[in-house]
Amino acid sequence: MPDPNGFLRYDRRLPARRPVPVRIMDWREVYPPAGEELIREQATRCMDCGIPFCHDGCPLGNRIPDWNDLVRTGNWDAAVESLHATNNFPEFTGRLCPAPCEAACVLGLGGQLPVTIKQVEVEIADAAVARGGLRPRPVSAPTGKSVAVVGSGPAGLAAAQQLARAGHAVTVYERDDALGGLLRYGIPDFKLEKQHIDRRLAQLAAEGVRFRAGVNVGVDVTAEQLRAEHDAVLLACGALQGRDVPETPGRQLRGVHQAMAHLVAANRVVAAAGEGKPALATLPDGTPIDAAGKHVVIIGGGDTAADCLGVAHRQGAAGVHQLDLYPEPPAGRDAARDPWPTWPWILRDYPAHEEGGERVFAVAVQEFVDDGTGQVRAVRIAEVSVEKRDGRRIVTALPGSERELPADLVLLAIGFEGTEEQPVLAQLGVTRNARGAVDARSDWQTDADGVFVAGDMHRGASLIVWAIAEGRAAAAAVHAYLGGVGELPAPVDPARQPLAAR
Repeated sequence: MPDPNGFLRYDRRLPARRPVPVRIMDWREVYPPAGEELIREQATRCMDCGIPFCHDGCPLGNRIPDWNDLVRTGNWDAAVESLHATNNFPEFTGRLCPAPCEAACVLGLGGQLPVTIKQVEVEIADAAVARGGLRPRPVSAPTGKSVAVVGSGPAGLAAAQQLARAGHAVTVYERDDALGGLLRYGIPDFKLEKQHIDRRLAQLAAEGVRFRAGVNVGVDVTAEQLRAEHDAVLLACGALQGRDVPETPGRQLRGVHQAMAHLVAANRVVAAAGEGKPALATLPDGTPIDAAGKHVVIIGGGDTAADCLGVAHRQGAAGVHQLDLYPEPPAGRDAARDPWPTWPWILRDYPAHEEGGERVFAVAVQEFVDDGTGQVRAVRIAEVSVEKRDGRRIVTALPGSERELPADLVLLAIGFEGTEEQPVLAQLGVTRNARGAVDARSDWQTDADGVFVAGDMHRGASLIVWAIAEGRAAAAAVHAYLGGVGELPAPVDPARQPLAAR
């Protein structure tokens, strides 16, 4: 039974981040290991709240109070088992998820700071590696059924593991040269070192999952071939169609890029360095895209923008401005706007923000300014107000507020417009909806029978916990479709939405 007084005896504490002057000189993770004493103390803050709303904050249904108490009592092996019962990859979520479970912690209802659920989670996951590695669970009785999973991000890998452990032959297809989807080249190493991905891939391979990297389904392998070789197909291709601003004057200038282009190029350089190979940060056509010595402007206020900020610091940018269309959020929850236990709109400082740069709120770019040679030299911004009318966002510039910021490199981190249009969709007879996503029926099948969809490709760009939850749920649907024995866990259905005030 949890300690009902733990939150009264201990304050919320996180491990100290690596010093800024040290960490911006490399690409290693910002947070060092927390240490067992700190984590047991923080796990003790998890109270005997009766109704754990953290379960509802997390779509995976993680048994948070259970494994917190197991850590409190030093039963680490059982904590590892409890955590893995609902989450295939807690070392990913513990590092990358913004933790809606913490926003739903009952301590928040009483004005206390929430339990450090995310930190406890990552320490349990790392303990699994330290205490014997990620042991594979190969199946002893194959079903004779075959499944193709297109995409090797968290949704695809979670589905692949679930299906392989149920006895199905699973092949994961990835168009990139390395596996991991967005985790591999979209997430900087200072948030997720790639050894964590490689360990899981080794575990999945030992469980019988086959991987085919560098294969663009729909081009290198047709959908017809895929369906001929497999009994079911699961699409988990993500939502990487970046939102753009083609109407803004100067958008065509050199030096104005999508944020993901910058992140991918930087991550490829880091990956090459790890293999002892020289590499430059360039676009696929060879165009350099490096922040070294440049004035950088990042447009956007979310996770992707913060990732670009951290990369720019490590590449040696001369200066960075991060622009946000909306006014500066409050420091704490506005209960009238976002009542507990919903996800609150508050000011979130990422580790990259303490490394440098300037955040500018309530502004919008009016023009990308040409230096006379077709290269961007500045952005012209104006202060703005934003309001919603009939469900539409209306942005109004404040007259006389325009000014210029120097900019040699501009990165658009303003969100995503769904999954990319790609040949495999037309070949399968699957269409994108108005949001650029792929709809699923109640059994996770698309308009094409035997073709399933999960993750961001279905939901739109979302959190990693939703990707894994959908991958697990879609795997359960595929298993049932193939006539598998028993049922696999299905934490969400296709219509499930995050907690929200109605």
